[in-house]
Amino acid sequence: MNPKDFKAPQAGRVVKTPQRYHAFVPAPLPPKLTYTPDLVLALSRADAALSELAGVGRQLPNPHLLIASYIRREAVLSSRIEGTRTTLSDLLMDEAAGAASAATDDVREVRNYVAALEQGIERMKTLPVSLRLVREIHACLLKGVRGGHATPGEFRRSQNWIGPTGSTPETAPYVPPPPAEMEEALGAWERFLHDRGTMPELIQCALMHEQFEAIHPFLDGNGRVGRLLITLFLVERGRLPLPLLYLSEYIEAHREEYYERLQAVRTRGEWPEWIQYFLDGVATTARKAVDQAASLMDLREGLRGKLVEAPRALLLLDELFQNPYLSVARAEQVLRVTNPTARKVVGALEKAGIVQEVTGRAWGRLYLARPILEAIESSREGA
Repeated sequence: MNPKDFKAPQAGRVVKTPQRYHAFVPAPLPPKLTYTPDLVLALSRADAALSELAGVGRQLPNPHLLIASYIRREAVLSSRIEGTRTTLSDLLMDEAAGAASAATDDVREVRNYVAALEQGIERMKTLPVSLRLVREIHACLLKGVRGGHATPGEFRRSQNWIGPTGSTPETAPYVPPPPAEMEEALGAWERFLHDRGTMPELIQCALMHEQFEAIHPFLDGNGRVGRLLITLFLVERGRLPLPLLYLSEYIEAHREEYYERLQAVRTRGEWPEWIQYFLDGVATTARKAVDQAASLMDLREGLRGKLVEAPRALLLLDELFQNPYLSVARAEQVLRVTNPTARKVVGALEKAGIVQEVTGRAWGRLYLARPILEAIESSREGA
């Protein structure tokens, strides 16, 4: 890391380690901000879009239909930023297969992301967003997958760095604080996290995320945990009634700018530019989520109209919005009926043109509600 690149003492300081490489220690939050007209406008737009999404979440007859699909799409996209190649269809098919699944490493990583987010949401009933919650999420994220060697649930006790493959602390463009300075920075980060009522929550969320990535407290999984924290923070602060907003889609589509904005905060103190990027991401993503919620609910009503004479099949319809892949065994479990009865119900869905068999096997068959899968996937950037 070249210390001459870091020209903003207000953003943090460069330290020289006993090993003679340099590292960056971010200054405690918040920085001194100037609310330019552009920044105020971006904040207004993001606030309005987020409030609209929150309103949609409160009005949905069954919001869990959206939550399940949103969480899984976020897991796929956030993990893809880190190099996995799992698709949403791969993940959903793996979940539907249940015990018969032979999951790849990539699928297991994405599955862990889903579990980590769900655990974080559940734990917030009794535990605020905090360093303890961060460690718990990280332990769940890396359990039994690649990166599991990187002390899941524990803050690092050695140096890490951010750079291309083959880089070292001397050549990497960014080296986070050494362990001793990292602990002090984490304490300041948590105190800032618990500060309330002193700034707009979306501004605080943007600052919180950037600082977490600057500290980079784990040997692996920092990006995924940092993105999870955005959603958890907004839910905890009451800006969202449910976990409906995820920025990984926006970040993946603007990945180069994302990393440039983060680095520019450290090197040149460009907080307003980073916050503007973050707020634009919130506004774009929230509007997409509102549109997709309307599309999914319209689709649900249309499909319900095809099943008015098949009440048991109607009971399975909402399950298909949580996972469009369906097995007879899952139908049997959801409906609490015998296997022959479950087969008849699945047959009714197939006859109505809602699902079709996709494995071609005589055993372990899976049925797919393709219109639902396409609707869930349709919000991807550029789709």
